[in-house]
Amino acid sequence: MSTKPNSIEARDIAYHLHPYTNARKHQQVGPLVIESGEGVYVTDNNGKRYIEGMAGLWSVGLGFGEKRLVDAATRQMTKLPFYHTFTHKSHGPAVELAEKLVTMAPVPMSKAFFTNSGSEANDTAMKLIWYRSNALGQPERKKIISRMRAYHGVTIASASLTGLPNNHRSFDLPLQGILHTASPHHWRDAQPGESEEAFATRLAGELEALILAEGPETIAAFFGEPVMGAGGVVVPPRTYWAKIQAVLNKYDILLVADEVICGFGRTGSMFGCQTYDIKPDIMVMSKQLSSSYLPISALMANDRVLDPILDESDRIGTLGHGFTAGGHPVAAAVALETIKIIEERNLVAHAAEMGELLREGLRRLESHPLVGEVRGVGLIAAIELVVDKAAKTALEAPGALGGLFNAELQEQGIICRNMGDAVALCPPLIIQPNEVRSILDKFASALDTVSRKIFDGATEKVA
Repeated sequence: MSTKPNSIEARDIAYHLHPYTNARKHQQVGPLVIESGEGVYVTDNNGKRYIEGMAGLWSVGLGFGEKRLVDAATRQMTKLPFYHTFTHKSHGPAVELAEKLVTMAPVPMSKAFFTNSGSEANDTAMKLIWYRSNALGQPERKKIISRMRAYHGVTIASASLTGLPNNHRSFDLPLQGILHTASPHHWRDAQPGESEEAFATRLAGELEALILAEGPETIAAFFGEPVMGAGGVVVPPRTYWAKIQAVLNKYDILLVADEVICGFGRTGSMFGCQTYDIKPDIMVMSKQLSSSYLPISALMANDRVLDPILDESDRIGTLGHGFTAGGHPVAAAVALETIKIIEERNLVAHAAEMGELLREGLRRLESHPLVGEVRGVGLIAAIELVVDKAAKTALEAPGALGGLFNAELQEQGIICRNMGDAVALCPPLIIQPNEVRSILDKFASALDTVSRKIFDGATEKVA
């Protein structure tokens, strides 16, 4: 007679397929089971406490256990637990949230459309852009440009925008008509002796060359994160976005700003577009929009985008797109309360202050033999790990050094995330100075521990 697994770890291995996980390896190593959270801390089912250095998935801006969000969800769940916004229906939280987002946008926007994740929002943006091209009588204008190392989601369309190989391999992606230009990572991709200014100029030139080679009349839009998140916290040179926008404007190409990670204070401004003076036609947001307490995402578009779409929906008789839970009243109520808390507690300025403290501490680690680069803006940062500073190389297996360091951090009570050999930090906006200092102390300790293992030859199997 077969017996069912008893422990939660064994049940997870038996029944749960995880995202972004080596599924076979998971059968051997099992899960870290998180049971509770409070502030910037989470606690596992064995009672071990960790600082959540990634705010979950770049997203729990207000930390764990914020009672006002729980209360907002409870009130709305009691009053109206679900309604939709299809076929001329609406409800208060969706109306209020749409109004709030449009009025707080850093550039003029016309309307908001609600979805459930950043992936869905970017997927929707692509569909609306294609719909608009058809409405304008430009059916050939469908190609979209993204960037290498970009992350825009995992639906078939948004994963095509994503510029990371493992999001394409064995999925038969990207879709035809999705193009990728260079990542703005100066440290990694600049030519010898090339200044940040010259690097930004070259990348804008490469974008223009791509547009001309494809035909400007075939290019509909350019998607970009103000700061790349899952690609390794790639902070662009200061003049990069001005140069890119000049090229897009020259050829009448729409600009979509993916604010899913950057929005609501992460870069030290309310939106990443404000940090880099980006003037998008469409803005996409999620994650910190509700502090990830409930799934919700949104996109906003300006009149330039929407006017042809409204006209086309009138010609057809409907805008044939939407999600059952898009603009869910409980999620929308939580998002409204989240924004209210961010504004009331001045958390954007607080995040900027804590981010400076974090980067200042990380910069003191730059002389360590394993640190190739420290980068960041606002309250998001990364260190790039190397074993050879001059060559900018890590261990032979890509990501092995980052994985080793990440595991050591977790052992010391800090949950972070390595993207290859870059280790990211994106703690909740509410983090306090003593908690930042604790992260920095653990980073220094983990660097020394991993360094001893490597230079003592203890990682031959890893390499």
